[in-house]
Amino acid sequence: MSETKYDVVIVGGGAAGLSAALVLTRARRAVAVIDAGEPRNAAASHMQGFLSRDGMPPAELLAAGRAEVAGYGGDLIDDRVVSAEPADRGFRIGLASGRTVHARRVLVAAGLRDELPALPGVRERWGRDVLHCPYCHGYEVAHRPLGILGGTEPGALERAVHLALILPQWSGDVVFFPHTMTVSDTDRQRLAARGVKIVEGEVARLVVADDALRGVELVDGSAVPRAAVFVASTMIPDNAVLNALGCDLDPKGWVVADPAGRTSVAGVWVAGNVADPRMQVITAAGAASAAAIAINGDLVEEDSRL
Repeated sequence: MSETKYDVVIVGGGAAGLSAALVLTRARRAVAVIDAGEPRNAAASHMQGFLSRDGMPPAELLAAGRAEVAGYGGDLIDDRVVSAEPADRGFRIGLASGRTVHARRVLVAAGLRDELPALPGVRERWGRDVLHCPYCHGYEVAHRPLGILGGTEPGALERAVHLALILPQWSGDVVFFPHTMTVSDTDRQRLAARGVKIVEGEVARLVVADDALRGVELVDGSAVPRAAVFVASTMIPDNAVLNALGCDLDPKGWVVADPAGRTSVAGVWVAGNVADPRMQVITAAGAASAAAIAINGDLVEEDSRL
């Protein structure tokens, strides 16, 4: 099977990947976007905080972006990357379909996945009334009874307490469920100062009725009515391609990159949630646009040397 050659192959077709592709195709670069069709925000019905696109369904944004990239000649490949290796002044990318493509530069914008507490109702209501980001969803549940659900994974307590301290900006009725975590006296004082109640006891499940969250049930059988629950998910970057290419990762598994997205491996760049879990859609798109400009400049330097 013949191998198609590109200036840049972008792994991931979310807001970051498509934003980079738009910049690079408009710079008249040969670009392919390889996307497995598993966006992190697939469960969300709307996205918020994106200037001029506030409230748009995520799928509509991606459809518009794909049409724009295709209109400038970019190739959109619905496939999954299964291998990546250096080859011929660039990289060879193997796809699940058996196809291979060659890239002078690779931009990884594959995002991350959220690991959620293994409790009944959490996964089922994810993106609806089980939420993770108050800046994304807080306004939509303002003035309603809210909860924050703790967990057992490392680092969960700090993230959960941080959420609990922020949420009173949207609601005067906020309850923190530590679940199996131990809350320090200092954190208890901080939460009390923000008017957050703490309900002790291990959580058994989320109570759902008539296709809506109704409350949080503890193992002792008691239940606390809640309209929405925030969860401090554990965020796992999609590092498969970065690992295959030998990019440096920090002790927590996040790629090491400079502000423009350049990794430790020459020719490999990153943008979006795979590099920074704090990025929302608009910031991921902006970071990818900056990375694309840097990649084009890097290619120009190489063209000049050659």
